Amino acid sequence: MAKRLTFYILAGLVLGLVVGIAINAGIADGTPAGQARLDSIAHWFSILTTVFLHLIKMIIAPLVFATLVVGIAHMGDTSALGRVGVKSVGWFIGASLVSLTLGLILVNLLQPGVGLNLPLPAATSTAGLDKSNFDAAKIITHIFPTSIIEAMANNDILQIVVFSVFVGVAITAVGEKAKPLVSAAEGLVAVMLQITDYVMRFAPVAVFAAVAATLIEQGPGVIGRLAYFMASVYIGLALLWVVLLTVAFLIIGPRIGMLIRYVREPVLVAFSTASSEAAFPRTLEALDRFGVPPRIASFVLPLGYS
Repeated sequence: MAKRLTFYILAGLVLGLVVGIAINAGIADGTPAGQARLDSIAHWFSILTTVFLHLIKMIIAPLVFATLVVGIAHMGDTSALGRVGVKSVGWFIGASLVSLTLGLILVNLLQPGVGLNLPLPAATSTAGLDKSNFDAAKIITHIFPTSIIEAMANNDILQIVVFSVFVGVAITAVGEKAKPLVSAAEGLVAVMLQITDYVMRFAPVAVFAAVAATLIEQGPGVIGRLAYFMASVYIGLALLWVVLLTVAFLIIGPRIGMLIRYVREPVLVAFSTASSEAAFPRTLEALDRFGVPPRIASFVLPLGYS
């Protein structure tokens, strides 16, 4: 199923390019009326992508909660949880520093914005952003939920992670009495992954609609206008992947090829829909197939995602 789905996603990507360019070429006439028609058609295409992303978001909160609770409960003790947590955060910070450093080097070497002749705003102008939330106290207090129901309703993943850690640690402390809760969480994980399988069957349609809508609205010229900029982005991404995969090869050896095969589908979905949420459930399944212990994947992946 995974190989077929990857093929269908790629087919949807190519078909979206063809359909988007064809519709734009058939309607675009350089007039406001023609552009309005294109915008309207693109809007209807984008509905399919929006529905898919809504379905993915529907899955995320219960899946993060259940996987974290199960992962922590299966750790057995809080000391193991602490060791895995510290190692995970260390890897996240290390990868982030590598990514930022590589980006700084490339932006100075390639200078992707030079030559676009974009007008610069006045020094006194504002971006129109609400800066009231850019406050250290608010950021820290926002991490801790006042209501898990509200956090799940808003898909506030970091708050869900905090609550899930408390639940998982409490289950470990309670022991035998909490086994029914662990079984229920394991059942919830299985159910949510099955729902994910249903939702992912819609992914090729969502990818097709996302690509087609962009090209219908902006035309094939959008590819050419930003070609150098996007080439710079892809060079940066490729180099980052080379660095990260080299480190992975040093750790797991030749099995890195198998890992790439397993994660290519969620990576492709995330790239096509511009949504990391779309990749989370499938990445969890891919790591399980690769052989990562569920207690590790169920803890590390939601933590990194948050």
